[in-house]
Amino acid sequence: MPSNVLRLLLVEDDELFRLGLRVKLQQETGLEIVAEAEDGESAVEMVKRYPLDVVLLDIGLPGIGGIEACRQIKQQNPQLPVLVLTSHSQQPLITRLLEAGAQGYCLKGISAEVLVLAIRSVAAGASWWDRTATTEIRAKFEPNDEDKEVKGSSTLPLTPREQEILALIATGKSNQEIAETLYITPGTVRVHVHTILHKLGVRDRTQAAVLVTQKQWMATELAKQND
Repeated sequence: MPSNVLRLLLVEDDELFRLGLRVKLQQETGLEIVAEAEDGESAVEMVKRYPLDVVLLDIGLPGIGGIEACRQIKQQNPQLPVLVLTSHSQQPLITRLLEAGAQGYCLKGISAEVLVLAIRSVAAGASWWDRTATTEIRAKFEPNDEDKEVKGSSTLPLTPREQEILALIATGKSNQEIAETLYITPGTVRVHVHTILHKLGVRDRTQAAVLVTQKQWMATELAKQND
């Protein structure tokens, strides 16, 4: 198998939904479903047996369940991204997903194009959170009002790598220049940039750069006020 093909484990107990998902994903160049599981225990076992790049995991599984399966998968393979695909959007669930180590969360029913982008994002080291997750994630990562003021009301938490790339965007660097600076591929940079724009709720790189500048100014002003 070519090295640029992402190897997926598809974990879903609904056989018809799993079949439809498999057909959609295998039409995409660069994705290969190398294993499937219909319960949590089987998913954990499959991770031990196959070399994988991403686990696409349903939450409502029989047996130990999806969240516990995610936790066990991350315990045995911390670097393996887990992208959750579920029909549930309750906020307490999102907190449990974060605690279990999931890299992303998508609602069932999203377009195949968005799902593929989410898969590629988590495979590249980014995170991907459905808009319904915004409130719960903010509450977890923004513990006080001062932080909320500095971060902005529309911002999802950025990973350390995303923060690095955002800082370079703010200096006006191109994707190619960012790739050379961080020793990653331009394609990986593009995936990160898309995720950053999605999290910040902005349309383009210019808006992202302006947002960074505004936050830096606000942080400086708050620091002056506290002196």
